[in-house]
Amino acid sequence: MCLAVPLKISSLNGMDAIGERDGVRRKIRVDFIREPKVGDYVIVHAGFAIERLKKEQAEADLAAAREVENALRA
Repeated sequence: MCLAVPLKISSLNGMDAIGERDGVRRKIRVDFIREPKVGDYVIVHAGFAIERLKKEQAEADLAAAREVENALRA
């Protein structure tokens, strides 16, 4: 099973970026994103941003992921 996760780009250096979710930061590549910008939400799979998300969709996806994580902790 493959899993892609939404992250918010918090810094850029060429095609290298830092993506963040709930304070967790990951190095990612943004080669497949046209004109990436700090603040963009992207779907990341295997360390590569593969699609840009609208803020509303990203926030809904992140809320759903938090709900699943909280249920698993219970």
